[in-house]
Amino acid sequence: MNWPIPAGSIVVSAQARTDNPLHGSAFMAAMARAAAEGGASAIRANGPADIAAIKVAVRLPVIGLLKRKTAGYPVEITPSLSDAQLVATAGADIVAIDATNRARDGQALDQLLPAVRRLRPVLADIADLPQGLAAAALGASAVATTLSGYTAETQTTRDAPPDLELVAALARTLTIPVLAEGRFWTLEQVHAAFAAGAHAVVIGTAITNPREITRRFVGSLA
Repeated sequence: MNWPIPAGSIVVSAQARTDNPLHGSAFMAAMARAAAEGGASAIRANGPADIAAIKVAVRLPVIGLLKRKTAGYPVEITPSLSDAQLVATAGADIVAIDATNRARDGQALDQLLPAVRRLRPVLADIADLPQGLAAAALGASAVATTLSGYTAETQTTRDAPPDLELVAALARTLTIPVLAEGRFWTLEQVHAAFAAGAHAVVIGTAITNPREITRRFVGSLA
């Protein structure tokens, strides 16, 4: 399957948790339209309802996922094949899955990733270099640094900069696209990611979460 996101792209993550005032498919579709008008090359979205609404709203490729929390399992991003099937059926052009080696409420990664690949191109969300190499060996279409800083081994603070060292290491080692994702707030960080070899940069909160953007400005005054 061809990778539909061109090199040098900005991907906008249009997601809102249930406690966010902008939670809801209509809001996320509007956010996707705004991102498209601003020049985004793709959208990352969570859940079949939001994915379907965004596919109606824009003609950009959509990276789809389904976040599902299960007690005792740290993996939340598309943990099972049935989750991936829902995402694909909703119209996602790419399916993102957690490709870490953590416990999941679903198939083992070496079974899940190849099965999802038969549905759609797979974006493997990883936290470190070995996980990226393993995902590529299993047939991932691309990898993203989404989970660097969010696993027990890589845990960091919300204010930590993006993991550009991981981006560079993946880009040097892999022949598939590397997407830089996680804690991007400034133009300088985005340019640094492309200089490190990123195929695309995924930006979420800094574009699509006015509540957190406001908190950041207000917090800076303290």
